[in-house]
Amino acid sequence: MTDVQDRAAPAEKRSVAATLFRFQSVFGLIAVFVAAIIFSPRKNGEILFVSADNLANVVRAVSEIGIIAVGMTFVILIGGIDLSVGAVLGLAAVGSAVLMVENDWGFLPSVVLVLAIGLVFGALQGVATAMIGIQSFIVTLAGLQIARGLARIWSGGQGVAIAYGDGPKEAPTSFALLGERTFGGLVPIPVIIFAVVAIAAVVFLRVSAFSRHLYAVGGNEKAARLSGVPVVRVKIAVFAICGLLASLAGIVHAVQLNQGSPNDGIGYELDAIAAVVIGGTSLAGGRGSVAGTVAGALLLGVLNNILALNNIDSNIQLLIKGLVIVAAAALQRLRPTS
Repeated sequence: MTDVQDRAAPAEKRSVAATLFRFQSVFGLIAVFVAAIIFSPRKNGEILFVSADNLANVVRAVSEIGIIAVGMTFVILIGGIDLSVGAVLGLAAVGSAVLMVENDWGFLPSVVLVLAIGLVFGALQGVATAMIGIQSFIVTLAGLQIARGLARIWSGGQGVAIAYGDGPKEAPTSFALLGERTFGGLVPIPVIIFAVVAIAAVVFLRVSAFSRHLYAVGGNEKAARLSGVPVVRVKIAVFAICGLLASLAGIVHAVQLNQGSPNDGIGYELDAIAAVVIGGTSLAGGRGSVAGTVAGALLLGVLNNILALNNIDSNIQLLIKGLVIVAAAALQRLRPTS
């Protein structure tokens, strides 16, 4: 009996450790949230961080990066990377502004075309990676330059301001609704869009046959191919999804800033990757979850917000965020393999 107990004890410890690592982003989010409450500035006895307006601003700020990070999760799960998402966001923001303001397109046709551009752009990168065999890092690095160049050509190298109305050079007022708040003015609509995307992705990865193929490709591409998994189609689909979601984030970005600029989205790819890594997804592929990514994005949002509330120097903010990312990556190295 003692031998059985001795053998069971290490197994229980491994199980506890595996659980802790599996939910590292959730525990990290809770820890950062509690720290934010403790170190939040006060005004008239009120904790500014937990005010309804401030929390709404946190999730609103997270929405764009969160949408991109969901798509990035798919790509990283197959062992790839997409450096073009920030530039695709900029291209989508410019497209939304130009089509509605300068070309007098309606809300729905503009959104459909912009989303289609992101979908096709991502799919083409998937083709270059899966069929030609170029590493995703190189393909999407080139894609970043191409998308940024297309955005500058489309906009004439300048930002395009968005004004709303029924006259010429004005975007439909229905587009402005995407930037409003609902539920009594508490919940920004971009947050609802992010939540719908995240929930749909979580359900999709849990119930679809495609998700099993996705994890198989990320875990061992050669074995997946020998098992009959359509590796090429999986890769193309994953990059197409990532491009589609980057375009959706660009639409949200345009409506929140009331403009489309070819410089929009610079550095967003790094924040998206950071959210995925903090969320516990392995950069080697085959392991991770969208739920973890959402928690990672929220963690970064809370961290950014509390640092800003305390007027921390922007350079120090970058340093702190970098240390958080390194810590998350280090935890992955310590994670039990079974």
